[in-house]
Amino acid sequence: MFINWKLREINLKIVYYGPALSGKTTNLQYIHAKTNPNIRGELVSLKTRGDRTLYFDFLQLELGQIAGLKPRFNLYTVPGQSYYVGSRRLVLQGADGIVFVADSQRERFQANVEAVKDMAENLRSLGLNPESMPLVLQCNKQDLPNAVQPSVLQRRLGMTKVTCFPSVAIKGTGVFDTLKAIINLVVAQAQKKL
Repeated sequence: MFINWKLREINLKIVYYGPALSGKTTNLQYIHAKTNPNIRGELVSLKTRGDRTLYFDFLQLELGQIAGLKPRFNLYTVPGQSYYVGSRRLVLQGADGIVFVADSQRERFQANVEAVKDMAENLRSLGLNPESMPLVLQCNKQDLPNAVQPSVLQRRLGMTKVTCFPSVAIKGTGVFDTLKAIINLVVAQAQKKL
C-alpha cells in the first residue's frame, strides 16, 4: 500500500500467482477487455518469443473511495516458469493481496502444489506472513474434461479457509467474481491500517 497524499490516492497491489499456463495473463486480458477505458489503464505485457509472460502483466483500475482517498488497484501477474523465481519474488514485493490461479487439470496438480510452496517461501523472504495476506483461490480451466472439482483442489492445496471460485478465464467465467473478492479483502485490510 502506497499513499500519495498530494493526489489523495492510495495505490494497492494485487498479484495473480500460479503455475505456468494456469491463466494468470488471461485473467488480466479479460478484465482489460471488459472494463470501461475511463477507469483502467493500458495493459502492459512483457513477453518472450513464445508469447509467454516473461516478467509481469500490469493493469491499473480506479474504483470508489477508501477513507477519502481514491484507490488505484495495480494488477500484476508473475511468470509461472520455475526458472523465474527471482522475478516472482520481485513482483510480489509490496503486494497487498494475491489471487492464486490454479490449473484445475488433474495432471497439473503437482505444478499447483509447487507454486503454492513457492508463493509462501517468497512471501516469507519478503518479511510477509502468508497466513495474513489477503488471498483468493481461483480454480481455472473448469471447462476441461479432466478438471478437478474446486472443493477437492482447495482441500488438496491446503486452502480450505480461502475464498474459492471456479473459473474459465478464457470465457470470463469467474474472472470478475475473483477480482471483486480480492478487492474487498484488500480494501478491508487497507481500512484497518488507515
